Amino acid sequence: MMRIISGSYKGKKILEPKDISTRPLKDLTKESIFNIMAHSNKFNLNLTESFILDLFSGVGSFGLECLSRGAKKVVFVENYHGVLPVLKKNLTNLKNLNNYEILEENISNINIYPKFNHKFDLIFLDPPYKLKSLDIILKNLSDNKILKKNGIIILHRHKNQKDIFPSNFNIIEEKIYGISKVLFIILN
Repeated sequence: MMRIISGSYKGKKILEPKDISTRPLKDLTKESIFNIMAHSNKFNLNLTESFILDLFSGVGSFGLECLSRGAKKVVFVENYHGVLPVLKKNLTNLKNLNNYEILEENISNINIYPKFNHKFDLIFLDPPYKLKSLDIILKNLSDNKILKKNGIIILHRHKNQKDIFPSNFNIIEEKIYGISKVLFIILN
C-alpha cells in the first residue's frame, strides 16, 4: 500500500492502478528523492515556493507528495485513460486542495507547451521504461524554456536504460534503487 510520506497529508493512502501497465513510484524511492532534494548541496530547491511539473504522473504519487509538503502548485500531465480516474480520485481525496491542475495530454505533443502558465522549479519525469522518445521530450522541455533558470529535472528510469541527453543537460547526481535509477539534472 502506498502512502504520502510527509507533510500535511502524511499517512494518507494513495490509490493504486488496477492494471499492470502503470508502474507507481515506490515509497522508498520517493522518500530517497525527497531526502536528496532537502539535503543536497548541488542544487537549491525550496519546495514551498515551487511550481512542480509532474510528467507521466500516473496515480500522482510524486506530485501528491509535493502538495503535502507545501508546493505552491503542481501540474500533472497524464494521458493514459486507464490511470486518469485513479489520479483524479487521489487528488479529490485530499480535501480543500486547489493548487493543482491536470492536463490530459501527451507530453510528446509539441502543442502542450503553450498551455503551461508558469516556468517550473522542478520537472519530474517518470516515463514508461519502454518509452523510446525521451530524447525528443527532453529537447522540447529545453527548447520551450519551461524550467526556471536554477530549476532541476528529476528523471526516474530503469537502471539499465541508456538515454541520450541534449548537450545542455548536466547530470549532477545519479542514484540506483533496486531496478530503477533516479537522475538529477540541471540545464547549462
